[in-house]
Amino acid sequence: MIFTPASRWAPNADSAEWLSGFIPDLPTPFDLHDEIDADTFGRLCERQIAAGATALVVGETAGESSTLEPAERAQLVSIAARVARKRVRIIAGAGSNATDRAVTFTRAAQAAGADAIMSGVPYYNPPMPHGRAAHFRAVAAATTLPIILHDVPSRTVKGLTDETLLELAASPRFAGLRDGSADIARLARLRSRLPARFRMLTGDDISSLAWLAAGGDGCISTVANVAPDLYGAAYRHFRAGRLYQARELHQRLVPLATLLEREHPAALKFALALLGFMQPATRLPIVQLGAADKAEVAQAMAALADEYLAAAQ
Repeated sequence: MIFTPASRWAPNADSAEWLSGFIPDLPTPFDLHDEIDADTFGRLCERQIAAGATALVVGETAGESSTLEPAERAQLVSIAARVARKRVRIIAGAGSNATDRAVTFTRAAQAAGADAIMSGVPYYNPPMPHGRAAHFRAVAAATTLPIILHDVPSRTVKGLTDETLLELAASPRFAGLRDGSADIARLARLRSRLPARFRMLTGDDISSLAWLAAGGDGCISTVANVAPDLYGAAYRHFRAGRLYQARELHQRLVPLATLLEREHPAALKFALALLGFMQPATRLPIVQLGAADKAEVAQAMAALADEYLAAAQ
């Protein structure tokens, strides 16, 4: 994997070399005192970098952003930036349903060492399309970093319209979209109308291979936290035109990805705990998995491990 040298990084540079492939949405590990476990988080970052991730998303959906204090958001960015040492980009979750808070989070993330900002569509008080566009323009005006839009209608009720997305994408300040709708038809509808530099990424592991086949650039992934090498291999096979191999590897991940999505991020934390990477602690209102859900995740993890062993023989 070849990474762009740090000296060439620029906010408006072509993002094709880093905003593509598999990008893990990292969980936030908590210790027994409900504080961020900085050492564990650093190890999670290093593991993904070693596996070839092109960037790391911190303090976002998997990171339980809604329960993080502003200082904790900045702490995660600072840890990730220190571990990465410019080997990969750090994408900081900085969204809010209040524009002034999103601006504050964005400025703090840049000061803490982020290389890009991920900003979600405002939730709960869903604004009209002009309000959503104004929200994101205010965020962009608060930073020199590239902005990645996050559209997940299942959480925000109202998503970005095609017209609003095209309007924002016309500005070089907006580098790409994390699409949480799993609407591949949307990608096919918009790809030719978007600037070539604008990256289209899915946030849905289950449909990620179909997304790539429809012209998408990559996936901001949950399951890549568990099996980054397998996810990375599937992506490389796809880009090399080895579609059968890519499909076979992707299908191995689908059962686990389905379970992780169902109880996210508690299921992800439990899966990583089974691997010995972190404690499964969550913050209310997220609670740890019940016994039945734990058994399902453990079974899917065991099946995935069996396939690893079979492939190695």
